[in-house]
Amino acid sequence: MSKEIAHDLMVEIAYALPEQQVIIPLRINEGTTAESAIKASGILEKFPEIDLSVNKIGIFGKLNKLDTVLRHLDRIEIYRPLIADPKEVRRQRAAEGKVMKKGGGDATSAD
Repeated sequence: MSKEIAHDLMVEIAYALPEQQVIIPLRINEGTTAESAIKASGILEKFPEIDLSVNKIGIFGKLNKLDTVLRHLDRIEIYRPLIADPKEVRRQRAAEGKVMKKGGGDATSAD
């Protein structure tokens, strides 16, 4: 007696704006790529500013390519471009003598 193989997988497509977060649950077939799932979700119609040739994607916070084959319960995240380069912001703060909130403490203190 052989086990039945489930051909339907559940995934989520996530996209966040500063004031809104959207998560779209989606049923897909085995072998579906991230790009195919994103297109099937309808999110590109809801948010025309998403350009898959520009926006990076990830699965649970880890960068992935559009041709990544999805697994059951994956959450595909579509990332917006950064407004400011974090490294440049740190350089500017250092040049202005400002202390950063994390890791910006006095290196000589012996707490």
